Amino acid sequence: MKVRHLEQTEHGLTRPLYEEVFSEDSKRFVDYYYTEKTKDNQIYVAEEDGGIQAMLHLNPYELNVNGMKKKANYIVAVATRESYRGRGFMKALLETALKDMYREGESFTYLMPAAEAIYTPHGFRTVYTQQLEYCPIGEAGDVTLENGITCQVRPVANQDIPMLVNAENAALEAEGYQVYTLKSEMYYERLMKEYASEGAKLMLYYLNGHLVGNCPYVPEQEEEEAPKIMIRITDTKRMLASVSLRELTAVCFQITDPIIEENNRTVVVTGTEHSGVMLMDGKEENSEGTVTVEALGELLFGVKTVKEICLEEGVSMSDRMKEEMKKIIPLSKIRLDEEV
Repeated sequence: MKVRHLEQTEHGLTRPLYEEVFSEDSKRFVDYYYTEKTKDNQIYVAEEDGGIQAMLHLNPYELNVNGMKKKANYIVAVATRESYRGRGFMKALLETALKDMYREGESFTYLMPAAEAIYTPHGFRTVYTQQLEYCPIGEAGDVTLENGITCQVRPVANQDIPMLVNAENAALEAEGYQVYTLKSEMYYERLMKEYASEGAKLMLYYLNGHLVGNCPYVPEQEEEEAPKIMIRITDTKRMLASVSLRELTAVCFQITDPIIEENNRTVVVTGTEHSGVMLMDGKEENSEGTVTVEALGELLFGVKTVKEICLEEGVSMSDRMKEEMKKIIPLSKIRLDEEV
């Protein structure tokens, strides 16, 4: 097996594997994906017996993380040809991509798992359930919401995009989201093409002439369980520096990561509610405890409390450290609703 990062001109070589593994996707959607998304994404492949037998795609997004712009990769299209499964191809692809993302200075990565159990051994943890909302009609008309309010809806047009970008980013900020995808004109231009490939439309909602929201119309939409999003910290120092503190904090602890060697370190976290987190390298003899990279992710993204992560294997904290770690404000209000 040879793991390789493809050149952009080689991305089309993975389409046969995509069509084989994701046979439920329509030709129109796959055409969209390989025309639009592979323009600027990264693809890792595992080659054996003269061909591509497994792949992993990194689709780039710009996120707002606690008021800071951060680039992050959404891991999608993780696939292994059936006859090559169970031989460690996916593990090799994930580990290579995670190490490269650390070198690129990315704080974390995320994915929508086919099954959570596939990714938990690699340090991924579920932090968010996507919010699926659909418009019942695909043309201009009236829609009554669950609260009884009637809105006017219509399909989005190209000239609406600049207004929609500003409105959506402002709404996400006003609603207090701490982690969300920053919208841009290119984002919506692509999203409209993605919806069109599936026979769907993006609909705008108006109330008394004011734009109040948007969601897709999807014909013959079936009831489905809302997809989950899992995250994995790729750079522990950058991730810690992204959070805020409730009050004066000072604590020294060790972090362990079995995949990204550089994350195995002793850190000193200091700061106040005004300064945010300030990080320094610490000495092992001064450490007040140990936290695994996955437990740190659960804590920083608000999935578990300090008390809960202390019950996990590989995590230990002094009583003082527990109190200091409680001063971290978790990034628990998340909005990551993209499909690919």
